[in-house]
Amino acid sequence: MSDGPARSSAGDISTLIAARMREVADFPEPGVAFKDLTPLLADGHGLAAVTDALAEAAGGADLVAGIDARGFLLGAAVALRLGTGVLAIRKGGKLPPPVHSETYSLEYGTATLEIPADGIDIGGRNVLIIDDVLATGGTAAAAVKLLQHAGATVTGAAVLLELTALNGRRLLEPLPVTSLHRV
Repeated sequence: MSDGPARSSAGDISTLIAARMREVADFPEPGVAFKDLTPLLADGHGLAAVTDALAEAAGGADLVAGIDARGFLLGAAVALRLGTGVLAIRKGGKLPPPVHSETYSLEYGTATLEIPADGIDIGGRNVLIIDDVLATGGTAAAAVKLLQHAGATVTGAAVLLELTALNGRRLLEPLPVTSLHRV
């Protein structure tokens, strides 16, 4: 019986993600090439391999925060691997009050992220943020601010896929960012 998948190199993980990622043309709008990671997450070996690789980015974190919605899946898996708890960073309006919230700009308007203000004390906790994709960086940067305003120390961010042409990493500086596959 195995203790889990064998450790893979960064190149192996990137190759695995590329092989299991599906590209959908003109979704969600014409001209966009959507990177669908669903096939990777549905593959047991793939999910285990990326969970291990994301967990390596923990940097002393004692709590994992997954961003709505695929970040919930990955965050829970990473938290389980690390033996920590997981915190769901929700889109606005999905949690009962009271909440901590952070509103941020999008190219087409604004959006809000929220976490519970009661029942979970994250003050002084070291938190690793997990999400599936880093694109423009706006959502991840808002998650950092949200957690910091609630008293947490963000130790880093880790994603499966980084869309490098959008340079989202710049909004997270000087925070360490781990991306398992870059396109």
